[in-house]
Amino acid sequence: MSVALYPGSFDPIHLGHIDVIEQALELFGTVVVVTMHNPAKPSGAFTLDERQTMIAESLAGCPGVSVESFPGLAIDAAVRFGADVIVKGLRSATDFDVEQQMALTNHLVGGVRTVFVPASPELSYISSRYIREIAQYGHDLSRLVPVPVASRLSQLSARRANP
Repeated sequence: MSVALYPGSFDPIHLGHIDVIEQALELFGTVVVVTMHNPAKPSGAFTLDERQTMIAESLAGCPGVSVESFPGLAIDAAVRFGADVIVKGLRSATDFDVEQQMALTNHLVGGVRTVFVPASPELSYISSRYIREIAQYGHDLSRLVPVPVASRLSQLSARRANP
């Protein structure tokens, strides 16, 4: 079996991410989930350590998955963790347009191919950005995120409501 690298900011990890990880496990046998820091993205709700903890808790007992962090490019993380492929989830054609450019660049620069995994239709609308926004208003997110993440989002919402 091969090793797949699944990079992302995961701020926070949600059921759409879990779906991609499960699909990648079926395809490759081993998935390294790597929390990346992307300075081009706005800072989110959780620190790198908090995101790592939520990912590890959400994937506890999931054989074939390891959780890492990496301060740099996904292609460099793929080399560092011995990945044969980079996995990217796609929710829409817009995602494909963006990810295809990165995939071609990663292959040119590092020789690692990207495999696109389509989101399951029932999860294709989920976005970490929208989850953070909804959490600010204290809504139930249990149908969008794993239990450990829902708990942390509730705590975050309560802290913001009562500073």
